[in-house]
Amino acid sequence: MINIEEIMSILPHRYPFLLVDKIIEFETGKRIVGIKNVTINEPFFQGHFPGKPVMPGVLIIEAMAQVGAVLMLKDMENREDKLALFAGIDEARFRKPVVPGDIVRFEVEVLKVKSVTAKLHGKAFVGDELVCEATVLCAMVKRNG
Repeated sequence: MINIEEIMSILPHRYPFLLVDKIIEFETGKRIVGIKNVTINEPFFQGHFPGKPVMPGVLIIEAMAQVGAVLMLKDMENREDKLALFAGIDEARFRKPVVPGDIVRFEVEVLKVKSVTAKLHGKAFVGDELVCEATVLCAMVKRNG
């Protein structure tokens, strides 16, 4: 298991934009499973939507991408000098709203890796129910420069 302190040593994201709480499975270069505990205290719920809080789909995809970034960066040499950026999103589908109290499990697997890019497929579940899936392309760039 990878706890929040180690996640924060891998990703540059911080509150309120760090959307991964822990990693529960990890296979270097292959797959990863991460958890996001969704609470009513999330700042986006103030406006999305008053009286009917729903986690924005773009943030579900962002959380999925953050889990994928942990997969790509964790064992990378000189990872503190690297940043994983979105390069594309394909075939995103949202099947059920994510609401406060949900525990979202992100399962991300590597489809293809090139020198500075990676294509990943992710699925988000609440319990056993698929709530979202997408294919994301990420690019590794220098963090400073």
